[in-house]
Amino acid sequence: MPSQTELLHYLGLEEETTGITKFCVHPKEWFHKKTRVGGTKTININLVQQLQPDLIIANKEENVKEQVEELAKDHAVWLTDVNDLEEALQMIRDIGELTGKITEADVLIKKINAGFASLLQQQTTNPKLQTAYLIWRDPYMTVGGDTFINDMLVKSGFINAFGSKERYPEINVAELKTQNCKLLLLSSEPYPFKQKHIDELSAQLPACKIILVDGEMFSWYGSRLLMAPEYFREITRKHLSL
Repeated sequence: MPSQTELLHYLGLEEETTGITKFCVHPKEWFHKKTRVGGTKTININLVQQLQPDLIIANKEENVKEQVEELAKDHAVWLTDVNDLEEALQMIRDIGELTGKITEADVLIKKINAGFASLLQQQTTNPKLQTAYLIWRDPYMTVGGDTFINDMLVKSGFINAFGSKERYPEINVAELKTQNCKLLLLSSEPYPFKQKHIDELSAQLPACKIILVDGEMFSWYGSRLLMAPEYFREITRKHLSL
């Protein structure tokens, strides 16, 4: 799980971390140096076995159940399930306890809490816009109210236009119009939206402001949460004088 790999690095587990996925791009030095054991949904189980891990950290949403269960037959597996900021902070503390880095984890949690508390204080004067967040194209897919991204949208001061839906529903342009979306966020991951997609959608949604956003800031729930509040503030400063 990329965001948890980055967390392990932040906690100082350089020597202890032996295997990562091909999507664990942060930090760059680990990406080039650590053994890559496949993708989050295509783990090379034989390669993991060869590493003889004392602990495997897996994620309910990102990893395949059957692969996790297979690895759990021979290794200790810690399965995480994160759907909001509170659960992310608990995950950080749990990993701190599991890896002997509880002091470092608690300091990180305090810093993240302070950042989001400051973000909340600054939202009173900002308009709460009906917002949709796209993660995929052909078909378009958005985020429902039971996702981590939704919690980040809400904490950023936005209203998730599809917050009444679950997980990652498919939608179309007609639904974006029906929901009266005033702001459309096109994520950099998992689908890499570009300016050409803004141009394409702008022709169909002339009353909606459309911008590209860094998907890592909205969906990574490890140490990257330190940077997220300032990133959300920057979106407000740049784009919300509507």
